[in-house]
Amino acid sequence: MNPTSDEFAGKHVSAYLSEIKRNLARGNATEHTHRSALKKLVEAAAEAVVATNEPKRVACGAPDFIVTRRGTPLGHVETKDVGTDLDEMQRGRGPHGEQFLRYNDGLPNWILTDYLRFRWFVGGERRLSVAVAELDAGGKIEPFAGGAAKLAGLLTAFFEQQTPTVGTAKELAGRMARMTRFIRDLIVGTLEHEKEQGRLHNWLNAFRETLIPDLDERRFADMFAQTLAYGLFAARVHAPPAERFSRRLAAFNLPKTNPFLRKLFSEIAGVDMPESIAWAVDDLVDLLRHADMAEILADFGRGKGKEDPVVHFYETFLAAYDPRMRELRGVYYTPEPVVGYIVRSIDHLLKTRFKRPKGLADENTLILDPAAGTGTFLYFVIEEIFRKFARQAGAWDDYVAKHLLNRIFGFELLMAPYAVAHLKLGMQLRETGYKFASDQRLGIYLTNTLEEAAKKSEHLLAQWIADEANAAAEIKRDHPILVVLGNPPYSGHSANRSQVEIFVPAGQTYTTETKKGTVQRISGRKGTRIKRKTFIGRLIEDYKFVDGQPLGERNPKWLQDDYVKFIRFAQWRIERTGHGIVGMITNHGYLDNPTFRGMRQSLMETFDEIHVLDLHGNAKKKECSPDGSNEENVFDIMQGVAVCIMVKYPPGEKA
Repeated sequence: MNPTSDEFAGKHVSAYLSEIKRNLARGNATEHTHRSALKKLVEAAAEAVVATNEPKRVACGAPDFIVTRRGTPLGHVETKDVGTDLDEMQRGRGPHGEQFLRYNDGLPNWILTDYLRFRWFVGGERRLSVAVAELDAGGKIEPFAGGAAKLAGLLTAFFEQQTPTVGTAKELAGRMARMTRFIRDLIVGTLEHEKEQGRLHNWLNAFRETLIPDLDERRFADMFAQTLAYGLFAARVHAPPAERFSRRLAAFNLPKTNPFLRKLFSEIAGVDMPESIAWAVDDLVDLLRHADMAEILADFGRGKGKEDPVVHFYETFLAAYDPRMRELRGVYYTPEPVVGYIVRSIDHLLKTRFKRPKGLADENTLILDPAAGTGTFLYFVIEEIFRKFARQAGAWDDYVAKHLLNRIFGFELLMAPYAVAHLKLGMQLRETGYKFASDQRLGIYLTNTLEEAAKKSEHLLAQWIADEANAAAEIKRDHPILVVLGNPPYSGHSANRSQVEIFVPAGQTYTTETKKGTVQRISGRKGTRIKRKTFIGRLIEDYKFVDGQPLGERNPKWLQDDYVKFIRFAQWRIERTGHGIVGMITNHGYLDNPTFRGMRQSLMETFDEIHVLDLHGNAKKKECSPDGSNEENVFDIMQGVAVCIMVKYPPGEKA
């Protein structure tokens, strides 16, 4: 039975203040000294409520108390020493300002207190403030009349606060972003306190070993947090309506079209998840449990252009989650008219230049988006193909199983868009009436397009990642890809390095390939460190020469931009096939910048037709329309862009 307000105020608050007074009277009290008194007070306020203080978890960035009722999380309490300036903290200033901003952004229901003043926050907004006492000039506690009763009301409201129902994709993406950012920070804190043999360090090393060699702890935390967020979202979408959604069951609810994510999630989100982050992930689970999924999924069929819900679930998510990462990876949503133009143009060229009357629907035409993002280009490819079956609905199932899933591929390095692409394309195919067989997967792979195949590993998680990357490597190396399309990232500060430093042990021989032939280096008695070109670094070297002579540029750094590397990859892939089409929208700097003379010459030597549609919009050059009005960019960026469609004819064909 819950205590009455009078009983709580007269008995429990009085005992609480008496204990605070005794602690202060000793002269050596700290913030930690009073936690026992607060724990007893909170648990006395309602039946079956438990306030848990876990020092190891707190050290990793968690609030001081997690409050539960019969195992169900209710909220959190953060304590500060008596007399702490809570106003300054709430303004984001002082030694605790950053912590307040982080907690208020990521915690859905929490209380901040200096043991005498209590402030309750829900969804980032302050709901109630109560002061039960104050310190007088002599350092003694003076209770406020009516303060105890008001505190009883605040705690009751705190316990009874229900997670609000979320009904739109945009709102859910925004709230997920805030909570995921908080989980990211907890992961960083856990890595700082965890031993090198801990679970998070093992997972970090697995990603380093097989996917991103230079992955640091901060970027790993980003990847891990996004994996959890989007994995949980995908699992929530596929969870049976009658099932109580939970973290432990999430892996079973993920679609079978993504076997890698199912295995990965069973490893990282199960019962062995570190307690320092598990509680925050469970808060995210609670948010998803209260999401109106029918209404949110309905958003996937509404609107065009910037209203596409993928924008809410990826571009908007990432902009709120970490705008700097969005810029680093060049993550910008491609407007649908641009995607449609490129896809239709490729379909036309397949029919007219390659004698494939079915165009993109041709059963032998392999298609790859090497920077798939959320799958928008592949979505339009499928839509264009499905349109040809408008009067053959009965043939669609057989066609998808035998002639579509085995020839449409996408590569993506970031976990968030990777998960969304699987979700988006899976939903699209189901909406066309297609039913997936149990052993079918979508051809979207988590991999770094600009790196070579991953190696084998004895670590289970690392091997799963390696299997995914190796499957992608086989496609990009051996499959006769005929079409390469997409919107690669634009980033002058590329995260995809052109060279790496390696250590050659004493006595070993290292072989490198250069423009002028093969060079062998033998390390000395103590070994030596040398710089080695990466897969994409070797390819980019071709762009540094014109008519066989070096460019002569003092600093050809713009050749290191990610979009240049992806164009070079697409060119290499078509050269391996021997013929094909590249259709991309990219930064337009390569069209006239002197640094790209070698790139332009190389592309003209490889392709028989090059069609360029310069969309301009370069704010840096202050470009304007012919009538003098502002030149608007199709993206929300300052750099101008262009569509480029390049064609290499099949053997024997002529213009």
